Amino acid sequence: MSVTHDRLANNRFAEGTFTPRPTPNAPARMLAAQTRMELKLLLRNGEQLLLTMFIPITLLIGLTLLPIADLGEDRAARVLPAVMMVAIMSTAFTGQAIAVGFDRRYGALKRIGATALPKWGIIAGKSGAVGIVVVLQSVLLGGIGVALGWRPTAVGLLVGAVVIALGTVMFATLGLLLGGTLRAEIVLALANIVWFVLLGIGSIVLLDDVVPDALLHVVRLVPSGALTLALDTAVAGGVDWLSIAVLVVWTAIGGTAAVRWFRFT
Repeated sequence: MSVTHDRLANNRFAEGTFTPRPTPNAPARMLAAQTRMELKLLLRNGEQLLLTMFIPITLLIGLTLLPIADLGEDRAARVLPAVMMVAIMSTAFTGQAIAVGFDRRYGALKRIGATALPKWGIIAGKSGAVGIVVVLQSVLLGGIGVALGWRPTAVGLLVGAVVIALGTVMFATLGLLLGGTLRAEIVLALANIVWFVLLGIGSIVLLDDVVPDALLHVVRLVPSGALTLALDTAVAGGVDWLSIAVLVVWTAIGGTAAVRWFRFT
């Protein structure tokens, strides 16, 4: 017995092996984990995929191949900016607002907020997932556009990437503002109504040959119109500084309001 007792007494773990370490993980690792989770939720949602992928692809192929209107010889280049606007708006605004609204309703955000993950990490994780989906959309729609005859320039791609990034941030802040302030049922209805309204306004850019310049300036003041006009100019190899300025203003308004009124419960 004494031999067994001595053996057990000497069989100890190194000092400090089980010392508690009540410190949060590195911010970068927490953000990566949250972004990964949000991305999985986005890609597993059938309704979200319909909004973010299938509708824009259908619009791009249909408007390019079907003789619906006189859009010129390079129909793909004419249609692509409006379709890209629809894709960004669907992902960053409508889908984001609805997801945040129902996360609040079911208490998901409240429970995540009780973890070591800071509030900025929750918002950044959702925004990061949206950004990844928008990149996938851009590559997919751009590839389809090239297959349909679109021939982009290096300058156009560079300016377009900047405009897409800015438009994504703008619509994401507006989506967080809507989803983080109203009840889920109201968010669901209002987000879809606003989506249709903004879609109609942004689509006016396709008819810029027949609409008055004054109307185009009004359209430029609306988020979807400013994004479509900026992308349309980028496809042509130019920079629409006025539309970009409007996007910056809407981003500042949405971001400031979201920080002020966003609620996790």
